Amino acid sequence: MKTINLTTQRQAVYDVVCESVDHPTAADVMNRLVERGHSFAYGTVYNSLRYLTDKEMIRELKLGETASRYDARIDDHQHIVCEICGRVDEVMAPVPEEWMTQVAEETGYEVHEAHVVLEGVCAECRSKRKK
Repeated sequence: MKTINLTTQRQAVYDVVCESVDHPTAADVMNRLVERGHSFAYGTVYNSLRYLTDKEMIRELKLGETASRYDARIDDHQHIVCEICGRVDEVMAPVPEEWMTQVAEETGYEVHEAHVVLEGVCAECRSKRKK
């Protein structure tokens, strides 16, 4: 079992990530902490995000953007990113087992998990384009 040491700062960062539905970046987390009256150094926030990720309490998402995003949902799920506004949503449909088998056969890898990032245009951006 992993020993978890949640300092006041780590707990505050964890709370922000847990309460966010938009998969915040580190800068987003920092801004939300400031809105809540906290004044942590950027290094503290980044170190807290790394600690929480290492302890598997949150997931770091590298979605092809310059900044990582963070997700409090650590169960198996995928993500879809809007190509226009950058919105990130969760996809609960499982990765097909046949695809995992095909990837393993094609590459010779023993596949343990998959994180698929889909890209498209969200409903809001589609409706703006039609106007």
